[in-house]
Amino acid sequence: MEDTARVLIVDDELSALYTLEMLLTPEPYDIKLANSPEEAFVTLESDPPDVILLDVMMPGITGYEVCQRLKGDDRWRHIPIILVTALDSKDDLVRGLNSGADEFISKPVNGPEMRARVRSMLRIKQQYDDIQEAMHLREELANMIVHDMRTPISAIVLYIDLLSRLYDSSDHHKRVVPKLRSQAQRLNSMLTDMLLVAKMKSGKLVLNCSPVNIVELVETAVQDQKAVAESKRITVVTDLPNDVQLMSLDSKLIQRTLENLLSNALKFSPEDSTVTVHLAYGKPGPSSNGHQPRLRLQVTDEGPGIPEEFRESIFDRYEVVKMKTADIPQVGIGLAFCKMVVEAHGGTISVNDNQPQGAVFTVEL
Repeated sequence: MEDTARVLIVDDELSALYTLEMLLTPEPYDIKLANSPEEAFVTLESDPPDVILLDVMMPGITGYEVCQRLKGDDRWRHIPIILVTALDSKDDLVRGLNSGADEFISKPVNGPEMRARVRSMLRIKQQYDDIQEAMHLREELANMIVHDMRTPISAIVLYIDLLSRLYDSSDHHKRVVPKLRSQAQRLNSMLTDMLLVAKMKSGKLVLNCSPVNIVELVETAVQDQKAVAESKRITVVTDLPNDVQLMSLDSKLIQRTLENLLSNALKFSPEDSTVTVHLAYGKPGPSSNGHQPRLRLQVTDEGPGIPEEFRESIFDRYEVVKMKTADIPQVGIGLAFCKMVVEAHGGTISVNDNQPQGAVFTVEL
């Protein structure tokens, strides 16, 4: 490794600790010793190692339990763990693997073997670190490109609006300009979704919730998509409650979710078809203290629908490319964005068949 590799040795017997340290002395490692699992966790908090040598038989918390705790924590699960054990039965090895161990060393420890196994685990850790760094750089570059692209797109929308005011007498112009504006706005929305997805993935997105009239948000989303619907001669039907019930939501994110679902339905609906937006309130949930109503929103189209085998993965941003190559409709970053927003609000999103044709996207909050 480029920097000095850090090795943490955990054993309740001091003689075993010093023996393992001595056997590693020929290597240029920064070695830390922990005489108990509790001491190991303190070291992990302050100075995470690159590899851990962990004794199995310790009083109180066993090495298996320590291993399970480490592999169950996102901060430390990537650190390779070598179990040091005098147990050699197959059951013990299976238990160690099930607890998350990456390698084993049998007692009495052979120095050259142990050093070779540590070097092997350090190579794996280095490869993991290199991949993480490459992914981070790629995400930062993608975010920078997306952010920079928004400036020229905003300029395009501005010039389209100028054209609309300057040449509003031409019937052909009246048909073309709304389509240009719609596509430019769609591209701008896609870039916005990409930025928000990146922020949500890195844990930087914070919901800004306030009392929201969801009916108004739905009506606004339908109005914003009116030009697209008219250009394809699609009828948008709304079935909304008459009463007003406020819900604590992030209005901007929910608005973008509604726009994505409606835009998605219009995109894949044939001409002279119908898209239906249904909204209904339910009874308050058990954690709502009797105040916040539950919500069920459905966007129904008459497009090609979604094959059953893709109805779960269609919301997964990592499956988008695979499904695109399989010619699955209604696939894109927009649906991954919708899922993230809905789940951030504690809700669920799903898709089912519309009869006799099409898809029904359902959001429940």
